[in-house]
Amino acid sequence: MATGAEPDFKAPTADVVSPIAAAGTDPRRRLSEELDLILLEFEIETVTLREVIGVLHGRGYVLLVMLLALPFCTPVPLPGLSTPLGLVIALIGVRLSLGEKPWLPARLLDVRLPPATFRKVFALTRKLVLGFEKLLRPRLLWVTGSARLDQLHAVPIVICAVMLLLPLPVPFSNIIPAWAVLLVAGGLLERDGVFILAGHVATLIAIAFFTAIAIFGVGAVDVVWSWLR
Repeated sequence: MATGAEPDFKAPTADVVSPIAAAGTDPRRRLSEELDLILLEFEIETVTLREVIGVLHGRGYVLLVMLLALPFCTPVPLPGLSTPLGLVIALIGVRLSLGEKPWLPARLLDVRLPPATFRKVFALTRKLVLGFEKLLRPRLLWVTGSARLDQLHAVPIVICAVMLLLPLPVPFSNIIPAWAVLLVAGGLLERDGVFILAGHVATLIAIAFFTAIAIFGVGAVDVVWSWLR
């Protein structure tokens, strides 16, 4: 897969500048356009996470977090991939919360994404991405007024990524934390305080949901889901 220059995965020392918005970000190319480029590659061959990052090079790791969270919002199952994807989101979130540039181990970067599954995933999420692009805009700028605040907003990403790592066959166990990640990451990317605050609320809902599972068990959630259906 031809992606140009390889991105630098070495972890630099912490800087006073927030790594949320990477230098060199190209605002002219939208997330939906990045998605189209990756879909074209899936038509040709299997793709690794390293190659996906190559396509997104210069757009920042927050965009990668959004891209990896999107599959959890679709009904397409990700057998064997939900844990690696959740782990990548968690690792990126931890580095961002520490104010450092994200770093990923080579073993995760070389995970191959099955083209059949991800073509379906990206096709289903494209409409969602287009909706995000229409809604996101700079608002409540005080929410992202400093690098320290950006680090604080990365904490919900870590919390929700840990929830995505848990192999729970429970309705909404992936969707709720995934939406929280999407809202926070999208807000950070476009400096949209409304989305970020909504992401914090969604994180609290996800925490309450998983706490209920821990207290009442998976069976209680299944009963409620059956009743709702």
